[in-house]
Amino acid sequence: MSGTAQPIPFSMPMFRSFVPERIRPWIYVFIAFTFQFSGGLYLGTLNQMMGETTLMREDLLMCLYANLAGMAIYFPLLFRMKFRFTNKTLLCGAATGVLLCNLVAPHITFLPLLWLVCFIEGMCKIQGTFECMSNIQLWMSPTRDFTVFFPMLHIVILGSMQLSDLLATYLMYYYHWDYMQLFICGIMMIDLLILTLCTRHFRMFKKFPLFGIDWLGAILWAMLLLEIAYLFNYGDWHDWWNSPIICQLSMVIIVTLFFCVWRMFTIRHPYYEPKMWTYHHLLPIFILITLVEMFLATEHVLEEVYLEEVMHYGTMTSVQLDWPVLVGVLVGCLFAYWWMHIRRFNYLRLIIIGLGGIICYLLGNYFLISSDIHISLLYLPIFCRSFAYAVLSVTFMTYLEEIMSFQHFFQALSVFNMLHMVMGGVIGAAIYTRGLKYFLPDNVARYGATIDNVSASRMSVDIPHYMETFMSQMTEISVKQIYGWAAYACIFLFLLFLLYDAPIRRELKQIPSWQKIRKMVAESFSVKKKE
Repeated sequence: MSGTAQPIPFSMPMFRSFVPERIRPWIYVFIAFTFQFSGGLYLGTLNQMMGETTLMREDLLMCLYANLAGMAIYFPLLFRMKFRFTNKTLLCGAATGVLLCNLVAPHITFLPLLWLVCFIEGMCKIQGTFECMSNIQLWMSPTRDFTVFFPMLHIVILGSMQLSDLLATYLMYYYHWDYMQLFICGIMMIDLLILTLCTRHFRMFKKFPLFGIDWLGAILWAMLLLEIAYLFNYGDWHDWWNSPIICQLSMVIIVTLFFCVWRMFTIRHPYYEPKMWTYHHLLPIFILITLVEMFLATEHVLEEVYLEEVMHYGTMTSVQLDWPVLVGVLVGCLFAYWWMHIRRFNYLRLIIIGLGGIICYLLGNYFLISSDIHISLLYLPIFCRSFAYAVLSVTFMTYLEEIMSFQHFFQALSVFNMLHMVMGGVIGAAIYTRGLKYFLPDNVARYGATIDNVSASRMSVDIPHYMETFMSQMTEISVKQIYGWAAYACIFLFLLFLLYDAPIRRELKQIPSWQKIRKMVAESFSVKKKE
C-alpha cells in the first residue's frame, strides 16, 4: 500500500440504527473469533469421539485435513459470494452451517461422510471469518494497508486456535465431550441471535450472478488435495507402496492431476487460471512455504511422541505448552506489524528472521529434550516455533499480495493455503513418522546388545521396568536424531535463502475497492462473451 494513498471513508450501514457506532466493528471481530474458535472445539469433539469408538488417530487427522482442505479450496469463491449475497445472508448461512455440522458429526461413523461434513464445516468457517474481516478492513486501515490487515487477521485466527485447544482440553478432562458440542451450538446460536437482531441485509453494489465459476474444476482440485492427504496420512498404516491400496491411490492421484491440469488449459474460466502460475517469484514462495510447513510438522509427530512416550505427560500437563504458543503468536504478529508497517523494513529480512526462529526451535529441542528436564525448559523453543510461524504466515501472505494482481490473488491464496495448511504438514508428518520407524529399531538393535540377561537375572533386576526405561531412552535418542537432521536441513535452507536475491518493495501497491473489483470481474466476462 502506497504511503500517499488517500484514506477511504469507513461506515457500517449493514447494522441497524440502534447499534452504537463504536461497538459495530467489535461485533464483527467477536463473530470472526467465534468462527475460528468453534473450529478448534469442533475438532476437539471429534478427537474425544475417536476415543469412544473404533476410529484411529489417522482418521482424526484426516478429519483435520478435510476441514483445512475445505478452507483452502473455498478461497477463490469468497469475493464472488460477497458480490452475490448480502452480508447478513452469508454470515447467517455460515453460522448455520457450522452449527449443523457440529450437531451431525459426532453421530457419524462412516468415514467418507464424516470427512465430507468436516470439509463443509471448513468452508463455512472461512466464509464467516472472511465476511467479518472484510467488512472491518477499512476500520483497521482506512488506506487498505495489508501490512495492518494481515497481522490483525492472524491474531484472530491463530489466537483463537490456541484458546480453543485450551478450552477443549479442560472440557474433555473435567466433563464429557458433549459439553464441547453444546458450547459450539451455544456460541453459534449467539452469533445468529446477534446477526438477526443487530444487522440488516445490505449490499455495497449491484448483485452479481454466480456465472463463470468452474464448479467441476473446484471439485477436481478438492479431490486431488484430499487424495494426497489420504496418501501421506495413511501411507505408514498401509505400509506404503507394499500395499495395493496405496499403489491404486497413487495412480488415481496421477489421473486426477491430469484432469485438473487439462481442464485448467482447455476451458474459458478455469478454477485456477494458467496465468496465475506465471507471476515472478510465485513458485519459490510456494516451495518455501511447503518446506517451512514440513519443518513445523515436528510439532505433530516428534513433540507428541516425546511428551507421551518419554515424559509420560498427561493431557492437562501437555496443554500448559499452549500458553507459550499463544504468547509467541501474539508477539510474532505484532513484530511483523512493527517491522512491515511502522518501520517499513525489507520483507526479505523478515522471512530470514522467521527461518531463524525455526532453527532456534529445532536446535533448542535437540539440545534440551531429555527425560530429566522440567516442562518449563520447553517454553522457549516452543515460543520460537510459534513466533516463527506467525511471522512467516503474515509475511508470505503480504508478499503474495504484493507480487500479484487482485484478479489472481485469491486463486494464489487458495493454492498457498493448500500447501500451507494441508500438503506441507501431511508430507512432513509422513517423513518424521517414517524416520521414527527407522531410527527406533536401529537404536534398539545397537544399544540392545548391552543388555546382559544372565547378569540381570543374578542381580534380581526388574526386567519389565528395565525394558520400559530402556525403550523410553531409545525413543528419546531417536527423537533427538530426527530433530538434528531437521535442524541440518533448515540451516541448509537458511543459507540458500541468504544467497537468493528476491527484491521486494517496501511499500505495497494500492488495493482497489470492492466496487472496482466487481467492475473488473464483470468486464472480463463481458469481453469474453463478445469474443
